[in-house]
Amino acid sequence: MIPSSFEYHKANSVEEAVQLLSNGGDDAKILAGGHSLIPTLKLRLNDPDHLIDISKIDALKGISVSDGHLHIGAGCTHNQIATSDAIPAGLEMFSQAGHMIGDPQVRNRGTIGGSIAHADPAADWPGILLASNASINMAGPNGERSVPASDFFIALFTTALGENEIITSVSIPVPPAGTKSTYQKFVQPASRFALVGCAAMASIADGKCSNVQVAFNGVSAAPFRDAGVESALNGADCNAENVASASSNAANGKTVMQSHFASEKYRSHLAKVYAKKALSAICS
Repeated sequence: MIPSSFEYHKANSVEEAVQLLSNGGDDAKILAGGHSLIPTLKLRLNDPDHLIDISKIDALKGISVSDGHLHIGAGCTHNQIATSDAIPAGLEMFSQAGHMIGDPQVRNRGTIGGSIAHADPAADWPGILLASNASINMAGPNGERSVPASDFFIALFTTALGENEIITSVSIPVPPAGTKSTYQKFVQPASRFALVGCAAMASIADGKCSNVQVAFNGVSAAPFRDAGVESALNGADCNAENVASASSNAANGKTVMQSHFASEKYRSHLAKVYAKKALSAICS
């Protein structure tokens, strides 16, 4: 199908984008990389009167480390993150995930901000942001604010992004020395989205795990931290027996999605398998 007509606006600053979004109200949509929005426009599932292009705003594109945090602009592409030299030790899962997303076209056009604003349950970045204790930074008519990832992802395609707000960046605490992280996923072959994705990080010292943080995407309608897996391995020896035992708790008590790609039972099984893969990678 062909999208219905709309008025195109090119924003040159965050402030201009917010103003254009406020002027357009419910009839305005933000365009960044376009990989979430354009397919819905073609199917007319989205039918805005105003399209606001933020892809040329330089303030949204930087990756840097300052004040003890890794800062990634919302306009950074998946490939920029995958290939950035600024990603600190301990946050390797960001580079890993960037390489795993889609195909070269998607990686070179799609953005982290667009992905998390859309909040597809099978998208990769939400689980990684949860596992790394990230915060999502936003700008709107009432100024700027920051929301922890744990409060940002609410439900299926639902976030804490407010009316007429745009995501400007994400901020991730730089972990202490000795921290390892990984992202492991079972992909849907055509889309490369995650049927199950597991992000994990932990500090390893003297053969023991501490600060264990594990999150899943693709399992439920919204990404989640898995306290059962985390508590089972926290403070324990980082060995195969403990990894297997902790992984057996994955997604316990969660409402697991089912689709024509994977049943609830199969996804639950995959969650345990990929928790084990992620924790094994950290403990290796």
